[in-house]
Amino acid sequence: MELIQETPDLSAYLAADEVIDHDSPVVRQTAARLAAQAEDSYAYARLAFEFVRDTVPHSQDSGDPRVTWRASDVLKQSTGICYAKSHALAALLRAEDIPTALCYQKLDVVHGLVAVRFHGAWHRQDPRGDKPGVTTRFSLSGEQLAFPVDPDSGELDYPTPYAEPHPAVLQALRGATDREHLWELLPTAL
Repeated sequence: MELIQETPDLSAYLAADEVIDHDSPVVRQTAARLAAQAEDSYAYARLAFEFVRDTVPHSQDSGDPRVTWRASDVLKQSTGICYAKSHALAALLRAEDIPTALCYQKLDVVHGLVAVRFHGAWHRQDPRGDKPGVTTRFSLSGEQLAFPVDPDSGELDYPTPYAEPHPAVLQALRGATDREHLWELLPTAL
């Protein structure tokens, strides 16, 4: 699938903002710790992906009722749904100057993931977290996402890599009082 940038300005995919707050101390400290273990930017990106995938439990899987949406809060509280985990991964990657976008799929609800830019192309990665029946990995040669779409069921991959979280996603995350309430607010389309 060809991804079509929301904006041609690649610097937008390196920017910090209220959600992807890679200038915060917890993001900077985590990035520095991971970078010290990596020999190059590809190795760093893989380590950051595995860190978010494996050490930040998906709140639905863990039963955690807290709702996080800001990258630094995801890392501090060590919890989040797919969108929040994607925000954390984007912040860690942008902290080390790796252009990172937010991507989405339409399943029964909208699912969030990221795309990283290497070798002049976008490569989608899904830090959702593995569980029985769901296995993801970091790769620049062939995606292994949590949920391959089924077009016959009306599912689709949105082709736009966004520089900032989609407003519908942020509205749901910010409006939820807890994870149970969040499930009532999740967008079903963008």
